[in-house]
Amino acid sequence: MATTTLWRSDTLTVIDYRCEAGPDAAPFVECHGGFDLAYVRRGSFGYRSGSATRELVAGSFLVGRPGDEYVCTHDHVVGDECLSFQLAPALVESLGGRLDRWRGGVVPPTPELMVLGERAQAVVNGGSDLGLDEAGTALAARFLDLVSGCARRDVEPGVRDRRRAVDAALSIDARSTEALDLEQLAAEAGLSAFHFLRLFAAVLGVTPHQYLVRSRVRHAARLLAEDERPITDVAYDVGFGDLSNFVRTFRRAAGMSPRDFRRAARGARRPTTSRTSPAAAARAR
Repeated sequence: MATTTLWRSDTLTVIDYRCEAGPDAAPFVECHGGFDLAYVRRGSFGYRSGSATRELVAGSFLVGRPGDEYVCTHDHVVGDECLSFQLAPALVESLGGRLDRWRGGVVPPTPELMVLGERAQAVVNGGSDLGLDEAGTALAARFLDLVSGCARRDVEPGVRDRRRAVDAALSIDARSTEALDLEQLAAEAGLSAFHFLRLFAAVLGVTPHQYLVRSRVRHAARLLAEDERPITDVAYDVGFGDLSNFVRTFRRAAGMSPRDFRRAARGARRPTTSRTSPAAAARAR
Protein backbone atom coordinates (compact mmCIF):
# COMPACT_ATOMS: atom_id res chain seq x y z
CA MET A 1 0.00 0.00 0.00
CA ALA A 2 1.51 3.30 -1.11
CA THR A 3 0.40 6.37 0.83
CA THR A 4 1.08 10.05 0.19
CA THR A 5 -0.01 12.79 2.58
CA LEU A 6 -1.33 15.65 0.46
CA TRP A 7 -2.55 17.96 3.23
CA ARG A 8 -2.19 18.06 6.99
CA SER A 9 -3.53 20.50 9.55
CA ASP A 10 -4.78 20.29 13.12
CA THR A 11 -8.26 19.30 11.98
CA LEU A 12 -7.91 17.75 8.51
CA THR A 13 -5.54 15.31 6.86
CA VAL A 14 -5.83 14.26 3.22
CA ILE A 15 -4.05 11.09 2.09
CA ASP A 16 -3.70 9.45 -1.31
CA TYR A 17 -3.91 5.64 -1.01
CA ARG A 18 -2.82 3.30 -3.82
CA CYS A 19 -3.18 -0.45 -3.33
CA GLU A 20 -1.95 -3.09 -5.77
CA ALA A 21 -3.45 -6.14 -4.02
CA GLY A 22 -5.40 -8.60 -6.17
CA PRO A 23 -7.36 -11.86 -5.97
CA ASP A 24 -4.26 -13.78 -4.88
CA ALA A 25 -3.71 -11.54 -1.85
CA ALA A 26 -4.92 -12.65 1.57
CA PRO A 27 -7.58 -10.47 3.27
CA PHE A 28 -6.13 -8.07 5.81
CA VAL A 29 -7.44 -6.02 8.71
CA GLU A 30 -7.56 -2.21 8.54
CA CYS A 31 -8.30 0.19 11.41
CA HIS A 32 -9.60 3.74 11.09
CA GLY A 33 -7.54 6.28 12.99
CA GLY A 34 -10.16 9.02 12.94
CA PHE A 35 -13.36 10.17 11.33
CA ASP A 36 -12.53 9.03 7.82
CA LEU A 37 -14.24 9.66 4.51
CA ALA A 38 -12.42 7.91 1.66
CA TYR A 39 -13.44 8.43 -1.97
CA VAL A 40 -12.75 5.46 -4.27
CA ARG A 41 -11.58 6.99 -7.53
CA ARG A 42 -10.38 3.82 -9.27
CA GLY A 43 -10.58 0.04 -8.92
CA SER A 44 -12.49 -2.01 -6.38
CA PHE A 45 -12.12 -3.71 -3.02
CA GLY A 46 -14.27 -5.55 -0.53
CA TYR A 47 -15.33 -4.51 2.96
CA ARG A 48 -16.24 -6.91 5.76
CA SER A 49 -17.33 -5.78 9.21
CA GLY A 50 -19.37 -8.01 11.48
CA SER A 51 -22.08 -9.56 9.33
CA ALA A 52 -21.84 -6.83 6.67
CA THR A 53 -20.05 -7.54 3.40
CA ARG A 54 -19.89 -4.85 0.73
CA GLU A 55 -18.03 -4.22 -2.51
CA LEU A 56 -16.73 -0.75 -3.28
CA VAL A 57 -16.21 0.50 -6.83
CA ALA A 58 -15.21 3.85 -8.30
CA GLY A 59 -17.54 6.50 -6.89
CA SER A 60 -18.13 4.70 -3.57
CA PHE A 61 -17.11 6.07 -0.18
CA LEU A 62 -15.66 4.19 2.77
CA VAL A 63 -16.65 5.79 6.08
CA GLY A 64 -14.97 5.09 9.40
CA ARG A 65 -14.92 6.14 13.03
CA PRO A 66 -11.84 6.15 15.28
CA GLY A 67 -10.95 2.56 16.19
CA ASP A 68 -13.34 0.90 13.72
CA GLU A 69 -11.85 -2.24 12.19
CA TYR A 70 -12.79 -3.97 8.96
CA VAL A 71 -11.38 -6.67 6.71
CA CYS A 72 -10.23 -5.53 3.27
CA THR A 73 -10.45 -7.99 0.37
CA HIS A 74 -9.57 -7.90 -3.32
CA ASP A 75 -11.46 -10.84 -4.77
CA HIS A 76 -12.30 -9.40 -8.18
CA VAL A 77 -9.77 -6.93 -9.56
CA VAL A 78 -6.21 -5.84 -8.95
CA GLY A 79 -5.72 -2.58 -7.12
CA ASP A 80 -7.65 0.47 -6.03
CA GLU A 81 -6.98 4.15 -5.45
CA CYS A 82 -8.64 6.27 -2.77
CA LEU A 83 -8.55 9.89 -1.69
CA SER A 84 -9.05 9.84 2.07
CA PHE A 85 -10.18 12.75 4.22
CA GLN A 86 -9.50 12.30 7.94
CA LEU A 87 -11.32 14.75 10.19
CA ALA A 88 -10.63 15.63 13.80
CA PRO A 89 -13.66 15.57 16.15
CA ALA A 90 -13.56 19.36 16.39
CA LEU A 91 -14.03 19.73 12.64
CA VAL A 92 -16.93 17.25 12.56
CA GLU A 93 -18.68 19.17 15.34
CA SER A 94 -18.01 22.55 13.71
CA LEU A 95 -19.77 21.29 10.58
CA GLY A 96 -22.86 20.72 12.66
CA GLY A 97 -22.42 16.98 12.89
CA ARG A 98 -22.96 14.87 15.96
CA LEU A 99 -20.14 12.40 16.47
CA ASP A 100 -22.60 9.59 17.22
CA ARG A 101 -24.19 10.05 13.79
CA TRP A 102 -20.94 9.44 11.96
CA ARG A 103 -21.48 5.77 11.17
CA GLY A 104 -18.81 3.54 9.70
CA GLY A 105 -19.55 1.55 6.58
CA VAL A 106 -19.93 1.94 2.83
CA VAL A 107 -21.76 4.67 0.92
CA PRO A 108 -22.64 3.56 -2.63
CA PRO A 109 -21.93 5.89 -5.57
CA THR A 110 -24.07 8.93 -4.79
CA PRO A 111 -24.24 11.87 -7.22
CA GLU A 112 -24.13 14.58 -4.52
CA LEU A 113 -20.92 13.12 -3.07
CA MET A 114 -19.26 11.80 -6.22
CA VAL A 115 -19.10 15.22 -7.84
CA LEU A 116 -17.44 16.64 -4.72
CA GLY A 117 -15.00 13.73 -4.67
CA GLU A 118 -14.06 14.46 -8.26
CA ARG A 119 -13.74 18.16 -7.49
CA ALA A 120 -11.29 17.32 -4.72
CA GLN A 121 -9.36 15.08 -7.12
CA ALA A 122 -9.20 17.94 -9.62
CA VAL A 123 -7.53 20.02 -6.90
CA VAL A 124 -4.96 17.26 -6.38
CA ASN A 125 -4.35 17.10 -10.14
CA GLY A 126 -3.83 20.85 -10.37
CA GLY A 127 -7.00 21.48 -12.35
CA SER A 128 -8.73 23.73 -9.81
CA ASP A 129 -7.96 26.88 -7.85
CA LEU A 130 -9.78 25.55 -4.79
CA GLY A 131 -7.77 24.67 -1.71
CA LEU A 132 -7.66 20.99 -0.82
CA ASP A 133 -8.78 21.93 2.70
CA GLU A 134 -11.76 23.77 1.18
CA ALA A 135 -12.71 20.83 -1.02
CA GLY A 136 -12.41 18.39 1.88
CA THR A 137 -14.42 20.55 4.25
CA ALA A 138 -17.22 21.00 1.70
CA LEU A 139 -17.30 17.25 1.01
CA ALA A 140 -17.54 16.38 4.72
CA ALA A 141 -20.27 18.98 5.25
CA ARG A 142 -22.33 17.55 2.39
CA PHE A 143 -21.86 14.04 3.74
CA LEU A 144 -23.17 15.14 7.14
CA ASP A 145 -26.13 16.81 5.47
CA LEU A 146 -27.04 13.53 3.78
CA VAL A 147 -26.54 11.52 6.97
CA SER A 148 -28.75 13.85 9.00
CA GLY A 149 -31.32 14.26 6.25
CA CYS A 150 -31.25 18.02 6.75
CA ALA A 151 -30.31 20.54 4.08
CA ARG A 152 -28.39 23.62 5.12
CA ARG A 153 -30.20 26.88 4.63
CA ASP A 154 -28.48 29.72 2.82
CA VAL A 155 -28.36 32.71 5.15
CA GLU A 156 -28.04 36.21 3.72
CA PRO A 157 -24.89 37.75 5.25
CA GLY A 158 -25.46 40.83 7.35
CA VAL A 159 -23.40 44.01 7.36
CA ARG A 160 -20.97 42.68 9.96
CA ASP A 161 -20.38 39.44 8.08
CA ARG A 162 -19.88 41.28 4.80
CA ARG A 163 -17.27 43.47 6.49
CA ARG A 164 -15.55 40.33 7.77
CA ALA A 165 -15.38 38.88 4.26
CA VAL A 166 -14.09 42.12 2.75
CA ASP A 167 -11.47 42.55 5.49
CA ALA A 168 -10.36 38.94 4.93
CA ALA A 169 -10.03 39.55 1.18
CA LEU A 170 -7.95 42.68 1.75
CA SER A 171 -5.72 40.74 4.13
CA ILE A 172 -5.32 37.89 1.64
CA ASP A 173 -4.37 40.27 -1.15
CA ALA A 174 -1.85 42.07 1.05
CA ARG A 175 -0.25 38.75 2.09
CA SER A 176 -0.73 36.79 -1.13
CA THR A 177 2.92 35.67 -1.18
CA GLU A 178 2.37 33.81 2.11
CA ALA A 179 1.10 30.24 2.59
CA LEU A 180 -2.39 31.00 3.90
CA ASP A 181 -4.87 28.23 4.66
CA LEU A 182 -8.54 28.03 5.53
CA GLU A 183 -8.06 27.36 9.26
CA GLN A 184 -5.70 30.29 9.69
CA LEU A 185 -7.92 32.75 7.84
CA ALA A 186 -11.04 31.54 9.66
CA ALA A 187 -9.34 31.94 13.04
CA GLU A 188 -8.35 35.48 12.15
CA ALA A 189 -11.98 36.21 11.29
CA GLY A 190 -13.18 34.59 14.53
CA LEU A 191 -15.22 31.92 12.72
CA SER A 192 -15.15 28.17 12.19
CA ALA A 193 -13.49 27.05 8.95
CA PHE A 194 -16.74 25.97 7.31
CA HIS A 195 -18.68 29.08 8.37
CA PHE A 196 -15.87 31.29 7.08
CA LEU A 197 -15.71 29.36 3.80
CA ARG A 198 -19.47 29.73 3.22
CA LEU A 199 -19.48 33.39 4.24
CA PHE A 200 -16.53 34.38 2.05
CA ALA A 201 -17.97 32.59 -1.00
CA ALA A 202 -21.44 34.04 -0.43
CA VAL A 203 -20.17 37.62 -0.20
CA LEU A 204 -17.39 37.60 -2.80
CA GLY A 205 -18.33 34.77 -5.16
CA VAL A 206 -15.07 32.86 -4.75
CA THR A 207 -13.49 30.80 -1.98
CA PRO A 208 -10.59 32.19 0.07
CA HIS A 209 -8.06 29.99 -1.74
CA GLN A 210 -9.44 30.90 -5.14
CA TYR A 211 -9.05 34.56 -4.24
CA LEU A 212 -5.51 33.91 -2.99
CA VAL A 213 -4.52 32.21 -6.25
CA ARG A 214 -6.17 34.88 -8.37
CA SER A 215 -4.42 37.61 -6.42
CA ARG A 216 -1.14 35.92 -7.23
CA VAL A 217 -2.08 35.66 -10.90
CA ARG A 218 -3.07 39.34 -10.97
CA HIS A 219 0.22 40.40 -9.42
CA ALA A 220 2.09 38.15 -11.84
CA ALA A 221 0.31 39.65 -14.85
CA ARG A 222 1.38 43.12 -13.75
CA LEU A 223 4.99 42.05 -13.34
CA LEU A 224 5.04 40.23 -16.67
CA ALA A 225 3.73 43.32 -18.44
CA GLU A 226 5.91 45.90 -16.70
CA ASP A 227 9.01 44.12 -15.38
CA GLU A 228 11.99 42.47 -17.06
CA ARG A 229 12.67 39.83 -14.42
CA PRO A 230 12.68 36.16 -15.56
CA ILE A 231 9.37 34.28 -15.52
CA THR A 232 10.70 31.87 -12.88
CA ASP A 233 11.46 34.80 -10.60
CA VAL A 234 7.99 36.21 -11.17
CA ALA A 235 6.42 32.89 -10.19
CA TYR A 236 8.29 32.71 -6.90
CA ASP A 237 7.98 36.43 -6.17
CA VAL A 238 4.17 36.34 -6.28
CA GLY A 239 3.90 33.25 -4.08
CA PHE A 240 3.84 30.15 -6.29
CA GLY A 241 5.88 27.26 -4.97
CA ASP A 242 7.06 25.93 -8.32
CA LEU A 243 7.23 27.07 -11.92
CA SER A 244 5.06 24.32 -13.42
CA ASN A 245 2.18 25.13 -11.08
CA PHE A 246 2.48 28.81 -11.94
CA VAL A 247 2.49 28.17 -15.70
CA ARG A 248 -0.49 25.82 -15.47
CA THR A 249 -2.49 28.20 -13.28
CA PHE A 250 -1.64 31.28 -15.32
CA ARG A 251 -2.54 29.56 -18.58
CA ARG A 252 -5.88 28.49 -17.11
CA ALA A 253 -6.59 32.09 -16.08
CA ALA A 254 -5.25 33.99 -19.09
CA GLY A 255 -5.74 31.47 -21.87
CA MET A 256 -2.05 31.69 -22.75
CA SER A 257 1.32 30.97 -21.22
CA PRO A 258 3.14 33.60 -19.13
CA ARG A 259 5.67 34.00 -21.95
CA ASP A 260 2.97 34.61 -24.57
CA PHE A 261 1.18 36.97 -22.21
CA ARG A 262 4.36 38.99 -21.76
CA ARG A 263 4.83 39.22 -25.53
CA ALA A 264 1.22 40.26 -26.05
CA ALA A 265 1.42 42.85 -23.27
CA ARG A 266 4.59 44.34 -24.71
CA GLY A 267 3.09 44.36 -28.20
CA ALA A 268 -0.08 46.07 -27.00
CA ARG A 269 1.98 49.04 -25.82
CA ARG A 270 3.49 49.63 -29.26
CA PRO A 271 2.02 52.55 -31.24
CA THR A 272 -0.61 51.47 -33.75
CA THR A 273 0.94 53.81 -36.33
CA SER A 274 4.57 54.70 -36.76
CA ARG A 275 6.60 57.07 -38.88
CA THR A 276 8.24 55.25 -41.77
CA SER A 277 11.95 55.82 -42.10
CA PRO A 278 13.27 57.22 -45.39
CA ALA A 279 15.16 53.99 -46.07
CA ALA A 280 12.04 51.88 -45.51
CA ALA A 281 10.01 54.21 -47.73
CA ALA A 282 12.60 53.88 -50.47
CA ARG A 283 12.46 50.09 -50.24
CA ALA A 284 8.68 50.18 -50.40
CA ARG A 285 8.88 52.17 -53.66
